[in-house]
Amino acid sequence: MQPRSCQIASKEVTAQEMAKVFLVGAGPGDPDLLTLKAARILQQAEVVIHDRLVNAGILALAPGALLIDGGKRRGEQERIQREINRLLVKYARDGRRVVRLKAGDPMIFARGFEEWEYLLHHGIEVEVVPGISSALAAPLLAGVPLTCRGTAASFAVIAGHRENFMLADWQQYAQLDTLVILMGVENREYIAESLIRSGRSAAQPVAFIENATTPGERVIESTLGAVAAGEVDVNPPAVFVIGDVVALRHRLLETKSALERIPAR
Repeated sequence: MQPRSCQIASKEVTAQEMAKVFLVGAGPGDPDLLTLKAARILQQAEVVIHDRLVNAGILALAPGALLIDGGKRRGEQERIQREINRLLVKYARDGRRVVRLKAGDPMIFARGFEEWEYLLHHGIEVEVVPGISSALAAPLLAGVPLTCRGTAASFAVIAGHRENFMLADWQQYAQLDTLVILMGVENREYIAESLIRSGRSAAQPVAFIENATTPGERVIESTLGAVAAGEVDVNPPAVFVIGDVVALRHRLLETKSALERIPAR
Protein backbone atom coordinates (compact mmCIF):
# COMPACT_ATOMS: atom_id res chain seq x y z
CA MET A 1 0.00 0.00 0.00
CA GLN A 2 1.35 3.44 -0.95
CA PRO A 3 1.79 5.67 2.13
CA ARG A 4 -0.05 8.96 2.18
CA SER A 5 2.98 10.82 3.45
CA CYS A 6 6.62 10.06 2.64
CA GLN A 7 9.86 11.40 4.04
CA ILE A 8 13.50 10.99 3.15
CA ALA A 9 16.61 12.13 4.93
CA SER A 10 18.57 15.08 3.56
CA LYS A 11 21.89 16.73 4.34
CA GLU A 12 20.21 20.13 4.28
CA VAL A 13 17.18 19.47 6.47
CA THR A 14 16.31 17.08 9.27
CA ALA A 15 13.11 15.06 9.41
CA GLN A 16 11.70 17.43 12.02
CA GLU A 17 12.49 20.53 9.95
CA MET A 18 11.54 19.07 6.60
CA ALA A 19 9.61 21.30 4.19
CA LYS A 20 6.30 20.00 2.88
CA VAL A 21 4.05 20.19 -0.18
CA PHE A 22 0.40 19.09 -0.35
CA LEU A 23 -0.35 17.34 -3.64
CA VAL A 24 -4.12 17.84 -3.91
CA GLY A 25 -6.76 16.64 -6.35
CA ALA A 26 -9.24 19.38 -7.28
CA GLY A 27 -11.91 16.98 -8.55
CA PRO A 28 -13.85 17.23 -11.83
CA GLY A 29 -14.75 20.93 -11.63
CA ASP A 30 -17.70 21.56 -9.33
CA PRO A 31 -16.38 22.98 -6.02
CA ASP A 32 -19.00 20.93 -4.16
CA LEU A 33 -17.20 17.76 -5.30
CA LEU A 34 -13.95 18.76 -3.61
CA THR A 35 -13.09 16.61 -0.60
CA LEU A 36 -13.38 18.13 2.87
CA LYS A 37 -9.68 17.58 3.45
CA ALA A 38 -8.74 19.34 0.23
CA ALA A 39 -10.96 22.32 1.12
CA ARG A 40 -9.42 22.56 4.57
CA ILE A 41 -5.86 22.49 3.19
CA LEU A 42 -6.68 25.15 0.60
CA GLN A 43 -8.09 27.46 3.26
CA GLN A 44 -4.74 27.30 5.06
CA ALA A 45 -2.56 27.52 1.93
CA GLU A 46 0.02 30.26 1.38
CA VAL A 47 1.03 29.26 -2.15
CA VAL A 48 -1.15 27.36 -4.66
CA ILE A 49 0.31 26.20 -7.97
CA HIS A 50 -2.71 25.06 -9.95
CA ASP A 51 -3.67 23.47 -13.26
CA ARG A 52 -5.38 25.57 -15.95
CA LEU A 53 -8.68 23.69 -15.66
CA VAL A 54 -9.12 24.15 -11.91
CA ASN A 55 -12.43 25.95 -11.25
CA ALA A 56 -12.24 29.56 -10.03
CA GLY A 57 -14.64 28.66 -7.24
CA ILE A 58 -12.09 26.18 -5.90
CA LEU A 59 -9.27 28.71 -6.08
CA ALA A 60 -11.47 31.10 -4.11
CA LEU A 61 -11.16 28.71 -1.17
CA ALA A 62 -7.56 29.89 -0.78
CA PRO A 63 -8.16 33.64 -0.25
CA GLY A 64 -4.82 34.32 1.40
CA ALA A 65 -2.66 32.36 -1.01
CA LEU A 66 -0.38 33.38 -3.82
CA LEU A 67 -2.00 31.75 -6.89
CA ILE A 68 0.35 30.55 -9.65
CA ASP A 69 -1.04 29.24 -12.94
CA GLY A 70 0.83 26.05 -13.80
CA GLY A 71 -1.23 25.25 -16.89
CA LYS A 72 0.63 23.54 -19.75
CA ARG A 73 0.79 24.98 -23.27
CA ARG A 74 1.37 22.94 -26.41
CA GLY A 75 5.08 22.64 -27.14
CA GLU A 76 6.08 24.02 -23.75
CA GLN A 77 5.06 21.20 -21.43
CA GLU A 78 8.57 20.23 -20.36
CA ARG A 79 9.73 23.80 -19.76
CA ILE A 80 6.63 24.61 -17.70
CA GLN A 81 6.98 21.38 -15.70
CA ARG A 82 10.58 22.26 -14.83
CA GLU A 83 9.41 25.67 -13.62
CA ILE A 84 6.63 24.10 -11.54
CA ASN A 85 9.16 21.77 -9.92
CA ARG A 86 11.50 24.67 -9.20
CA LEU A 87 8.76 26.77 -7.61
CA LEU A 88 7.49 23.90 -5.47
CA VAL A 89 10.94 23.37 -3.99
CA LYS A 90 11.60 27.10 -3.58
CA TYR A 91 8.41 27.96 -1.72
CA ALA A 92 8.52 24.81 0.41
CA ARG A 93 12.09 25.58 1.50
CA ASP A 94 11.01 29.13 2.26
CA GLY A 95 8.71 27.65 4.89
CA ARG A 96 5.50 28.45 3.02
CA ARG A 97 2.44 26.18 3.16
CA VAL A 98 2.46 24.98 -0.46
CA VAL A 99 -0.36 23.27 -2.38
CA ARG A 100 0.10 21.71 -5.80
CA LEU A 101 -3.50 21.65 -7.03
CA LYS A 102 -4.21 19.29 -9.91
CA ALA A 103 -7.48 18.80 -11.79
CA GLY A 104 -9.27 15.54 -11.05
CA ASP A 105 -6.99 13.15 -9.19
CA PRO A 106 -3.26 13.93 -9.09
CA MET A 107 -2.27 10.39 -10.07
CA ILE A 108 -4.62 9.86 -13.03
CA PHE A 109 -3.08 11.06 -16.31
CA ALA A 110 -1.25 13.83 -14.51
CA ARG A 111 2.35 14.23 -13.44
CA GLY A 112 1.55 13.76 -9.80
CA PHE A 113 3.92 10.85 -9.28
CA GLU A 114 6.75 12.65 -11.10
CA GLU A 115 6.30 15.72 -8.92
CA TRP A 116 6.07 13.58 -5.79
CA GLU A 117 9.33 11.79 -6.64
CA TYR A 118 11.07 15.04 -7.58
CA LEU A 119 10.14 16.65 -4.28
CA LEU A 120 11.32 13.65 -2.28
CA HIS A 121 14.68 13.76 -4.05
CA HIS A 122 14.97 17.40 -2.94
CA GLY A 123 14.21 16.66 0.69
CA ILE A 124 10.58 17.82 0.59
CA GLU A 125 7.87 15.87 2.39
CA VAL A 126 4.72 15.22 0.34
CA GLU A 127 1.16 14.62 1.52
CA VAL A 128 -1.22 13.41 -1.17
CA VAL A 129 -4.94 14.24 -1.08
CA PRO A 130 -6.89 12.25 -3.70
CA GLY A 131 -9.54 13.88 -5.87
CA ILE A 132 -12.55 12.61 -7.82
CA SER A 133 -11.51 11.96 -11.41
CA SER A 134 -13.66 13.28 -14.24
CA ALA A 135 -13.33 9.79 -15.74
CA LEU A 136 -15.74 8.61 -13.04
CA ALA A 137 -17.74 11.73 -12.21
CA ALA A 138 -18.58 13.00 -15.70
CA PRO A 139 -20.33 9.85 -17.01
CA LEU A 140 -22.07 9.19 -13.69
CA LEU A 141 -23.55 12.68 -13.38
CA ALA A 142 -24.62 12.57 -17.03
CA GLY A 143 -26.59 9.39 -16.34
CA VAL A 144 -24.08 6.93 -17.83
CA PRO A 145 -22.99 4.14 -15.43
CA LEU A 146 -19.59 2.71 -16.36
CA THR A 147 -20.72 -0.73 -15.24
CA CYS A 148 -24.23 -2.13 -14.92
CA ARG A 149 -25.50 -5.65 -14.27
CA GLY A 150 -26.39 -7.29 -17.55
CA THR A 151 -24.76 -4.56 -19.69
CA ALA A 152 -21.15 -3.95 -18.66
CA ALA A 153 -18.84 -5.73 -16.23
CA SER A 154 -15.58 -3.93 -17.08
CA PHE A 155 -14.25 -0.53 -18.00
CA ALA A 156 -10.93 1.11 -18.81
CA VAL A 157 -9.72 4.68 -18.73
CA ILE A 158 -7.39 5.71 -21.54
CA ALA A 159 -5.36 8.85 -22.18
CA GLY A 160 -6.20 10.18 -25.64
CA HIS A 161 -2.97 12.10 -26.16
CA ARG A 162 -0.19 9.81 -25.01
CA GLU A 163 3.26 10.05 -26.61
CA ASN A 164 2.98 6.48 -27.94
CA PHE A 165 -0.70 6.90 -28.74
CA MET A 166 -0.49 6.11 -32.45
CA LEU A 167 1.33 2.84 -31.69
CA ALA A 168 -1.26 1.61 -29.18
CA ASP A 169 -2.52 -1.95 -29.46
CA TRP A 170 -6.24 -1.27 -29.85
CA GLN A 171 -7.09 -4.97 -29.66
CA GLN A 172 -6.65 -4.82 -25.87
CA TYR A 173 -9.34 -2.13 -25.63
CA ALA A 174 -11.77 -3.40 -28.26
CA GLN A 175 -13.11 -6.21 -26.08
CA LEU A 176 -13.69 -4.20 -22.89
CA ASP A 177 -17.29 -3.29 -22.15
CA THR A 178 -16.86 0.44 -21.48
CA LEU A 179 -14.07 2.79 -22.52
CA VAL A 180 -13.52 6.24 -21.06
CA ILE A 181 -11.15 8.47 -23.03
CA LEU A 182 -9.70 11.53 -21.32
CA MET A 183 -8.11 14.30 -23.39
CA GLY A 184 -9.19 12.53 -26.56
CA VAL A 185 -11.29 15.14 -28.36
CA GLU A 186 -8.57 16.08 -30.84
CA ASN A 187 -7.89 12.43 -31.73
CA ARG A 188 -11.49 11.21 -31.58
CA GLU A 189 -11.68 10.18 -35.24
CA TYR A 190 -8.47 8.17 -35.03
CA ILE A 191 -9.62 6.53 -31.78
CA ALA A 192 -12.97 5.52 -33.28
CA GLU A 193 -11.41 4.24 -36.51
CA SER A 194 -8.85 2.18 -34.57
CA LEU A 195 -11.49 0.58 -32.37
CA ILE A 196 -13.71 -0.29 -35.33
CA ARG A 197 -10.75 -1.86 -37.16
CA SER A 198 -10.09 -3.89 -34.01
CA GLY A 199 -13.60 -5.32 -34.02
CA ARG A 200 -15.74 -2.87 -32.06
CA SER A 201 -19.14 -2.22 -33.63
CA ALA A 202 -19.54 1.04 -35.53
CA ALA A 203 -23.12 1.15 -34.22
CA GLN A 204 -22.04 1.22 -30.60
CA PRO A 205 -23.32 4.32 -28.76
CA VAL A 206 -20.91 6.96 -27.54
CA ALA A 207 -21.20 10.14 -25.51
CA PHE A 208 -19.05 13.21 -25.06
CA ILE A 209 -19.55 15.15 -21.82
CA GLU A 210 -18.24 18.68 -22.32
CA ASN A 211 -17.33 20.84 -19.33
CA ALA A 212 -18.55 18.17 -16.94
CA THR A 213 -20.02 19.20 -13.55
CA THR A 214 -20.06 22.89 -14.53
CA PRO A 215 -22.97 25.14 -15.59
CA GLY A 216 -21.68 24.81 -19.17
CA GLU A 217 -22.00 21.02 -19.25
CA ARG A 218 -23.25 19.56 -22.54
CA VAL A 219 -23.80 15.90 -23.46
CA ILE A 220 -23.39 14.91 -27.12
CA GLU A 221 -24.54 11.40 -28.02
CA SER A 222 -23.69 9.59 -31.25
CA THR A 223 -22.23 6.33 -32.54
CA LEU A 224 -18.67 5.14 -32.92
CA GLY A 225 -19.07 5.08 -36.70
CA ALA A 226 -20.26 8.69 -36.82
CA VAL A 227 -17.26 9.77 -34.76
CA ALA A 228 -14.90 7.90 -37.11
CA ALA A 229 -16.56 9.66 -40.08
CA GLY A 230 -15.92 13.08 -38.54
CA GLU A 231 -19.61 13.79 -38.06
CA VAL A 232 -19.50 14.70 -34.35
CA ASP A 233 -18.75 18.29 -33.33
CA VAL A 234 -17.36 18.55 -29.81
CA ASN A 235 -15.06 20.93 -27.97
CA PRO A 236 -12.53 20.22 -25.22
CA PRO A 237 -12.48 19.62 -22.35
CA ALA A 238 -14.75 16.62 -22.78
CA VAL A 239 -14.88 13.05 -21.50
CA PHE A 240 -15.40 10.52 -24.32
CA VAL A 241 -17.41 7.42 -23.28
CA ILE A 242 -17.82 4.39 -25.55
CA GLY A 243 -20.07 1.43 -24.79
CA ASP A 244 -23.60 0.07 -24.50
CA VAL A 245 -23.94 1.76 -21.10
CA VAL A 246 -24.43 5.06 -22.94
CA ALA A 247 -27.88 3.86 -24.03
CA LEU A 248 -28.87 3.40 -20.38
CA ARG A 249 -28.96 7.18 -20.03
CA HIS A 250 -32.21 7.21 -22.01
CA ARG A 251 -33.82 4.74 -19.62
CA LEU A 252 -33.22 7.19 -16.79
CA LEU A 253 -34.48 10.14 -18.83
CA GLU A 254 -37.59 8.24 -19.94
CA THR A 255 -38.36 7.12 -16.39
CA LYS A 256 -37.96 10.65 -15.11
CA SER A 257 -40.19 12.02 -17.88
CA ALA A 258 -42.88 9.41 -17.16
CA LEU A 259 -42.88 10.19 -13.46
CA GLU A 260 -43.20 13.91 -14.17
CA ARG A 261 -46.33 13.22 -16.25
CA ILE A 262 -48.09 11.47 -13.35
CA PRO A 263 -50.54 13.99 -11.86
CA ALA A 264 -50.05 14.85 -8.21
CA ARG A 265 -52.69 13.50 -5.83
